[in-house]
Amino acid sequence: MTTEHRDLVAAGASAGGVEALRALVAGLPAGYPGAVLVVLHVPRAAPSALPAILSRSGPLPAAPARDGDLVRGGTVYVAPADHHLLLLDGHLRLSRGPAENGHRPGIDPLFRSVARAAGRRAIGVVLSGARDDGAAGLAAIASRGGTTVVQDPEDALHPWMPRAALETVVADHIAPAAAIGPLLAALTATPLAPGPDPGPDPLLDSEVAMSELFPMTSDRIGTPTGFGCPSCGGGLFQIEGKPLPRFRCRVGHAWSPESLLDEQAEALESALWMALRALKEKAELSRRMAAGGRERYLSAAEDAEAAAGTLRELIARLGATAAG
Repeated sequence: MTTEHRDLVAAGASAGGVEALRALVAGLPAGYPGAVLVVLHVPRAAPSALPAILSRSGPLPAAPARDGDLVRGGTVYVAPADHHLLLLDGHLRLSRGPAENGHRPGIDPLFRSVARAAGRRAIGVVLSGARDDGAAGLAAIASRGGTTVVQDPEDALHPWMPRAALETVVADHIAPAAAIGPLLAALTATPLAPGPDPGPDPLLDSEVAMSELFPMTSDRIGTPTGFGCPSCGGGLFQIEGKPLPRFRCRVGHAWSPESLLDEQAEALESALWMALRALKEKAELSRRMAAGGRERYLSAAEDAEAAAGTLRELIARLGATAAG
């Protein structure tokens, strides 16, 4: 009977994540036998410098993930810009599937694929970042018997992503970034005790499929919500989950409640600025008409200016609420 080890690490980070990832890889030993798959939220149009940064920061080589490569131990694989990084059948897959929580690469798609492929051998690591990408994916790893690690929010430059993970999952380990590398080495060196096979998970299978843009019908996604997708405008379906549900549209764009609220707030502010511009233009045009001898347009200008003032106050109040 072959002894199993926790040898597949999926790490996700966003704002402040470069520093956390550098600290993590610096703490790994030179002979670390596991593979580390990394997603850092980066602009879609810019090539990532993260592989070079991580290669200089620790003893393991770091490289951009390439589609179809066999995963090998002792290597750090980094998701390239504008591609989800997935683990399927022991090989890396790069996908331009639908964005999740507004990101591609997204952390949740990687975590779900690792949970599905590795089960109890998986270790999920959530590091510094904003919003809550990675929380649902970490829950998937936990549900398949994998090990969950979260950077101590007090140690993170941006603590919201670790906090969201801790609100979603009872983490097996909470540690500062500098201690996570040695922790991973200890976890990988410890053989897994015999445990039950968690069995198939149709929802997890379908969500990994969505990351690959396989055909998916609405009855397999969830319950219609009446909300619109911020990415494409299509209707959102609710996927039940604990402690909070998530949302997907028909083509696969996915949102956590927090990310969806943030995107709705940005869309609302954008709409208010557009309305303010239209009112200012109406007021200016009406005053020009009134100056040309058509005084009846003066009241229209005054009404538009008053409405514009109300909109400015509303935008300021919304901004103050978000800051608080």
